[in-house]
Amino acid sequence: MKKFFSKYKIIFYFLNFFLIFLYLFPGSLLGFIIYDNINKQPQITSDFIISSNHFYVFFIISFIGLLSFVKERQIKPLLIYLISLSIIIEFFHLFIPERSFQWSDLFGNLFGVIVVIVINNLINKYGLFKK
Repeated sequence: MKKFFSKYKIIFYFLNFFLIFLYLFPGSLLGFIIYDNINKQPQITSDFIISSNHFYVFFIISFIGLLSFVKERQIKPLLIYLISLSIIIEFFHLFIPERSFQWSDLFGNLFGVIVVIVINNLINKYGLFKK
């Protein structure tokens, strides 16, 4: 799977563009498509302390990012980018109409990235999936 994503980095770039578009869209584009209501956000699972939707999105985008950029010198800039992105786009919700900044969303974003970093470090440390 690493070979596929590292060969087709365009998938990661497209997902980033789509993610940024959805986050910066005034209102909920997915809510409009699913519920015909721009103010209603679809919920995958109920929130606990953090926003589960935000956790899932950043977990997936981080996981695909680590599969896309496998060289050691690419990992650190990727992780800095993902953490910065998770913070910056949530703070943009302070200025976007029909959107609101929420700490649970911010922590969901960050936790999604951090979980992937921890899993990646554990895999690298204990040599899982090595030939």
